[in-house]
Amino acid sequence: MGKINRILVPVDGSVNGCKAVDHAIFLAEKSNAKLDFIYVASSINKDIPSDIVFDRIWDKIPQNIEAERHVEKGNIPRAILKVAEECHSDMIVMGSRGLGILKGALIGSVSQKVTEEAKCPVLVVK
Repeated sequence: MGKINRILVPVDGSVNGCKAVDHAIFLAEKSNAKLDFIYVASSINKDIPSDIVFDRIWDKIPQNIEAERHVEKGNIPRAILKVAEECHSDMIVMGSRGLGILKGALIGSVSQKVTEEAKCPVLVVK
């Protein structure tokens, strides 16, 4: 793997999502990478506005780290993979379980699908 210039971080306000944010910030500081955060609006998280999730994240980001917000709708793994391609992400850092625990058990977890289909390394944080 080469230099890490861009890290994509899917966020949903979950505990493991917040842990992934912390790991991504640490990696970005060490590699001087840009952070891209993606929030995918779906039926699973329809009651959580993206602004609330992003506001908590932006309070954590050091001033020397460049970061951008992305909001998508629809299928969560597909949206994550689409933005990873568009942003030329060198790595994806994501939580192992989001807000859809029951749904994830029934239809397969988002992190599993992203890990299987991503063209870049994926770090799954517990």
